[in-house]
Amino acid sequence: MARYIRHACAFCTLLLAALLVNAARVQLVQSRVYDDNPANRRPSIARYQQPRGDILVGGEPVTGSLDTGEQLRYERTYRDGPLFAPVTGFASQLYGTTFLEHAEDGVLAGTDPMLSALPLWNDVTRKPSPGGDVVTTLNRRAQEAAYRGLAGRKGAVAAIEPATGRVLALVTSPSYDPAALSGNGEAVTSAWARLNHDPEKPILNRAVRQTYPPGSTFKVVTAAAALDAGVITDLDARTRSPDPYRLPGTTTRLTNEADGCRDASLRTAFEWSCNTVFAKLGVDVGAEGMVSTAGGFGFNDTGVRIPFSVSPSTFDRHVDKAQLALSSIGQYNTRATPLQMAMVASAVANDGQLRSPYLVERTTRKGGETVAGAGPRPVRQVMRLSTAERLKELMTDVVEEGTGTQAAIPGATVGGKTGTAQHGVGNSGVPYAWFVSWAQADDAVEPGVAVAVVVEDASADRGEISGGGDAAPIARDVMRAVLGL
Repeated sequence: MARYIRHACAFCTLLLAALLVNAARVQLVQSRVYDDNPANRRPSIARYQQPRGDILVGGEPVTGSLDTGEQLRYERTYRDGPLFAPVTGFASQLYGTTFLEHAEDGVLAGTDPMLSALPLWNDVTRKPSPGGDVVTTLNRRAQEAAYRGLAGRKGAVAAIEPATGRVLALVTSPSYDPAALSGNGEAVTSAWARLNHDPEKPILNRAVRQTYPPGSTFKVVTAAAALDAGVITDLDARTRSPDPYRLPGTTTRLTNEADGCRDASLRTAFEWSCNTVFAKLGVDVGAEGMVSTAGGFGFNDTGVRIPFSVSPSTFDRHVDKAQLALSSIGQYNTRATPLQMAMVASAVANDGQLRSPYLVERTTRKGGETVAGAGPRPVRQVMRLSTAERLKELMTDVVEEGTGTQAAIPGATVGGKTGTAQHGVGNSGVPYAWFVSWAQADDAVEPGVAVAVVVEDASADRGEISGGGDAAPIARDVMRAVLGL
């Protein structure tokens, strides 16, 4: 009898050992397989069991959480959703997260170890901390002014504080309400299909994810290259610039919209946006010099993050002289995001120094205690100080007596550059209206804001479209909002 009992005990021990081995296999070896299985809803249930932290603008939350009482308990809500959508993105139970909701997901969802005073204990209990908050650098008044100025037209606005790199406004139009994508019902599926099939592309963040030919606004970069290289030493000296200008190695003749561009000085050419002068300047500087200067401003940089990624702006590194001439007036393969062109204006305003743009001032725990701050931002000297001073002078002339007079602000010095970028087959498309600028209040010691505006479908006849007429008033209103004028 004892022998049978021993056999039974040994068999039970063997079964127990097999169970322990299998449990270890499931929990340690195959845990990732089960965690990642689409049929496993536990991570989703746990993720939405507590309210998400908030994104703040001007100290006030522009997001929230709604208790639905369902299995996926909390849904994301948005205040002024279309206004802030290019910044917040969406947090959807079906379609994931985008923009700040994605870049700062660990903080907002409460899974970032920095939110917990005892992170190892949280790892053991697998219980997230309460969601933290993300404090943005946005200026609400500037954001509202940009959104109001675009008035539903396709386009975008980006504004930066030159001395720090803080992003003050980031607007795209047309926009959408991210709350429509928050839940998991049929309405969310329908909204997703509608938004993605809308030809106006409301989900597209045109401020950071769309590149455009910058047109004549790129002449700021070309002028910087020419001044730094010593190709131009006197702003008022006549240049040897024929009108029309035959592109090197071709029979194509480049002309101007304005009169008086033949042999015009840099000051006159910049003020009235003479294509022939700047195309020739680009060729005189040479491809290496133009690529280097453009790269200093941020072109061809694939690593720009604010903290979400920004599509790289491009200046073609491999061009012949004719292509270089066109590239130097913002055509050919030259492409830029509105944020990139705001960076160009910012570098001019900040004495030739470019601060990396950023959108998050700090992240905090639920009680408001700071977890991480923005910290010092990288800075690089894009051009000589003397070059920046002369570019400020040229941009100020554009607003005071050139093509950008509609950007003028009483009580402030404003510098700007207009642009009308051709596109489409045979330049048949409605031109993009551009304006880049900076402004300094009369009682301030340094410029307070740099802005770039692009309007895709300006509501004027094709021949009347210009950055000065369509984009400059929007930039003016944004700058006034920041300066409080």
